[in-house]
Amino acid sequence: MLAEKVQRVRQQGCVNVQSYGKHWPCLLPQHGPGKKHERPIVLAEWQRTIVERHPGDFLRGLFHSDGCRFANRVVVRGKQYVYPRYMFTNESGDIMGLCQWALDLLGIAWRMNRRNSLSVARRDAVAALDRHVGPKS
Repeated sequence: MLAEKVQRVRQQGCVNVQSYGKHWPCLLPQHGPGKKHERPIVLAEWQRTIVERHPGDFLRGLFHSDGCRFANRVVVRGKQYVYPRYMFTNESGDIMGLCQWALDLLGIAWRMNRRNSLSVARRDAVAALDRHVGPKS
């Protein structure tokens, strides 16, 4: 049996499902002791297959946990521009690589603006990511 305890908690607009069990690491083998950015995070082949089929769902999880969408404000030659932008920040190079890979699978343009921070800012790329990520709940 995978889960020892499963519970549902009703919240406004959703139901939060929680599960506890000793065997979750069997299903999620990258889980382990220590900081995630100090140990390898590698998807098993069966996990890669799932992400290849559903990269948008994978990105939703990444951006809801370690990303954000906000209104970026810039001033160019005295004129102010405001446009939506996504940022994803993570200290793990492996997780950052998985995010880049999933964005590439969907053809979404991205760029690194710092060693640990990725930006999606082009209008068409933001619109594509909007279709997959949606608002945080």
